[in-house]
Amino acid sequence: MSTSTIVELLAAFHGLASRSGARWYLFGAQAAVLYGVPRMTADVDITLALELDALPAFLEAAHASGFHERVSDPLRLARETRVVPLVYEPSGMPVDVVLAGPGLEELFLAEAVTHQIGHLRVPVIRIEHLLATKVLAGRAKDLEDVRAILSSKRTAVDVNAVRALLAELQEALDRADLVPLFDSLRRDARH
Repeated sequence: MSTSTIVELLAAFHGLASRSGARWYLFGAQAAVLYGVPRMTADVDITLALELDALPAFLEAAHASGFHERVSDPLRLARETRVVPLVYEPSGMPVDVVLAGPGLEELFLAEAVTHQIGHLRVPVIRIEHLLATKVLAGRAKDLEDVRAILSSKRTAVDVNAVRALLAELQEALDRADLVPLFDSLRRDARH
């Protein structure tokens, strides 16, 4: 998808979120692209600070902005998974909206950074938070994104902040593999 297509979608979503009074940020593959990963992706991932009881009104407003559900019962799916799969009809681009929960997503919302994309200023997950979420996801493409971001000279990364967040996640999830995995990806990126 072209940059103008992404900007059009994000501008429509920005207007929708503003009218709904909801904070949001871009994450996932599109955020990785902004942080220097040369990657083709056909979807957009957004976290939105919206309570479940406000979702019906939000979806009604979304229709007027060109967004439509990709599932037959988005309210049920949102209650079960906190994900609302949408499509932006003008471009046909899928948009996965994650309803922010307490804890980490509140931190990510509070510390999101603004990026200029075309004529639009967009809130984007902080690079250290993006790296931690990708290590946690652990999929091959996510780990490749971590390597690419760490080897990129475009963006400075506070490695200690990533390690600290991963250490917190390890403790909360009773895991011991996240910090070592990140350190391994850092070594790979240096070579």
